[in-house]
Amino acid sequence: MVNTRPPSPKILVPFCKPDYGHEEREAFEQAINSGRLEGGGAQTRECEARIEKATGTARALITPSCTAALEMMALALDFGPGDEVIVPAFTFVSTANAFALRGAVPVFADIDPQTLNLDIEAARAAITPKTRAIMLVHYAGVGCEMEAFVDLCAQHNLVLLEDAAQAVGARWNGKALGAFGAMGAYSFHHTKNITCGEGGALLVNDPELVKVCEFIRDKGTDRADFLRGQVNKYEWRVLGSSYLLSELAAAVLLGQFRRQEPLTKARMRIWQAYDTEFGRLNSLRTPYIPKAATHNAHIYAIRFASQKLRDDCAAFMRARGIITAPHYVPLHTTPAGLKYGRASGDLPHTIDVAQTLLRLPLYSAMSDEELDLVITTLKAFLQQNGLAQS
Repeated sequence: MVNTRPPSPKILVPFCKPDYGHEEREAFEQAINSGRLEGGGAQTRECEARIEKATGTARALITPSCTAALEMMALALDFGPGDEVIVPAFTFVSTANAFALRGAVPVFADIDPQTLNLDIEAARAAITPKTRAIMLVHYAGVGCEMEAFVDLCAQHNLVLLEDAAQAVGARWNGKALGAFGAMGAYSFHHTKNITCGEGGALLVNDPELVKVCEFIRDKGTDRADFLRGQVNKYEWRVLGSSYLLSELAAAVLLGQFRRQEPLTKARMRIWQAYDTEFGRLNSLRTPYIPKAATHNAHIYAIRFASQKLRDDCAAFMRARGIITAPHYVPLHTTPAGLKYGRASGDLPHTIDVAQTLLRLPLYSAMSDEELDLVITTLKAFLQQNGLAQS
């Protein structure tokens, strides 16, 4: 049978592209030469030390993924059947999955239509006698209203947790995101600003949780105490799993940390170029950055007046070799969300954002030619559809 479909256009500008260089290769070679490729080696320890210094957390634990770090949170706090955790419906599945795995119920709340973070009043309305925690997600590396959420949790004796997967290097009133709650989680996935392909970190901000989190990461054992010479033999202490990143991946991550400042600066240049061109247009909603927020240029997203316009734009860009992307399917509408969680209200902002948001390509190695192609192509679509008015 002859394939009559036209060939897909060549990709000229990918959505994301990791930026690996000499530092990563050098650290990788050092790991190979050390003869120790299992987790917990020198590169892992330096990565953890860098996070601890940057954030002030009591203990940073490098993990295979942000998903793993979130699962460790649920284990450390002993979540189980009968417990509820409030999460935004506009987030990745891992935010809710970590708690559903323990038998707890994720309660999906609506987002703020400006920041796309969990709305404080929606979270307040979702609190019940079963609520044990509020999980914040700092969308696009832009912080939630931290003081308001700290106060809300204090008023209701709830644990504050942070999914800071997108927020490495971002701050709120000068304090690192991920360092406000009892625990926070970072992602070093392929799509993130700082990446080792797959990786994450658990920030243990409550000193009383450090020991149990160390146990959990090492399959529920006190092996870390054994390696420090604090016990003669290690044994099974709590429920845990294998949540330690390999030393090879940690070596790549260390190289990224050593270049974090120029990598972030490069991303910020692209983010600002987009905002200069499109932030003034009446036809689009573009990122809103609160005064207290220092973001990390993780995402530049535009929002259209309708889903059709969003989808037409994505197709227009793709036909010209540029990859753009929508984002999350609202969790409260998914099969697993309906089975394991519940929605608090109708969540109209979540639905609207999911239908109209489009993320533009953004990566530190983007060339001036690639950036110019994205901008001129998007402007052509906007002009063609009468959307270029300031």
